Amino acid sequence: YRAGVVVACKRVSHRSAERALERRSRLRRGRGAVVGMSRDSNYDHHITIFSSAGKLYQVEYAIRCAQTASGLTSVAARGKSAVVLVTQKKVPDRLVDPSSVTNIFKVTEKLAVLMTGLPADCRAAVTRLRYEANEFKFQYGYAMPVASLAKRIADISQVYTQKASLRPLAAICILGAVDDERGPQIFKVDPAGHFFPYHATAAGAKESEANNFLEKKVDDLQAYDTDQTIRYAIAALQSVLSADFKSTEIEALVLDGGQRARTLTDREIDAHLNVLAETDLYARALPGTPHSLARSDFFFLFEPEVSREK
Repeated sequence: YRAGVVVACKRVSHRSAERALERRSRLRRGRGAVVGMSRDSNYDHHITIFSSAGKLYQVEYAIRCAQTASGLTSVAARGKSAVVLVTQKKVPDRLVDPSSVTNIFKVTEKLAVLMTGLPADCRAAVTRLRYEANEFKFQYGYAMPVASLAKRIADISQVYTQKASLRPLAAICILGAVDDERGPQIFKVDPAGHFFPYHATAAGAKESEANNFLEKKVDDLQAYDTDQTIRYAIAALQSVLSADFKSTEIEALVLDGGQRARTLTDREIDAHLNVLAETDLYARALPGTPHSLARSDFFFLFEPEVSREK
């Protein structure tokens, strides 16, 4: 009897020990998960804290917000003598006056900016751009070059990533102008403070797809005249969004030579859309022409002499 009692006690103690070890392991797992979550989440509480991977999460969040918050895609291209800024136009409410909705702004008479991101942050950035441009002209007596303005606004954006009392503006600026010495110029500035000159660039929800489209004709882009540059930018927007736009669904601004920045009217946009539609139908009707060629290359549009011979 005593031997049986001893065996039973050992079994009970063994089971209790196993349960205790299991409970302890569960607690350790839970604590480890909580600690891991707290470590990852603590890095994005303030903009001045670097993560263990060397990242500033708040800056990355601002760039992602600027790209995806509005749901729009914007395209900018520069040709032989002109800069073209094209973007989608979406009116948020039927009660809103469509003429008050825009993402393309004139900074000076010969310099414009295409904004992508949160509308309020975009307007704040445009106000600062206009202030810096006019302050430069007041001090030095001539218009501020687009490269200097891009560098200035990029420096300000970078300062916003250094102080915990500030936050980056969720807005991507694409500056365009025709410089007296360097000709057509495009600069892109993001919330982190990066700025680079581009032959053509895009921003927004379909940024990567639009850039892939623009890369196909980047070598020939510098020889395009104003009309070809406009149609190429609109074609890029249509291709990545797989949509046939109406004249009221997009907006475009042209900076041509020494002229002032000019916003295209609905009639002008409609004329370019008609040319694109006719070119698309003509390319599809050719025997042996793949359907993707009509949407991706638009070779008849940008090589009119070759298309006439064919």
